[in-house]
Amino acid sequence: MTEPTRSRAVFSTEDFSLIRTAVGDYLQKVKDQPESVKYANLYHRLGRLR
Repeated sequence: MTEPTRSRAVFSTEDFSLIRTAVGDYLQKVKDQPESVKYANLYHRLGRLR
């Protein structure tokens, strides 16, 4: 029986910072729309990944 291959990270730590910046910018553009809550939650979750 073979061992499962180890999963590799898709994003680096630096990527999360870049994604958080992009989401923050987009959040300002959709702040008056209903989906802005989802983007705000994502923005805050990305901030906790440091």
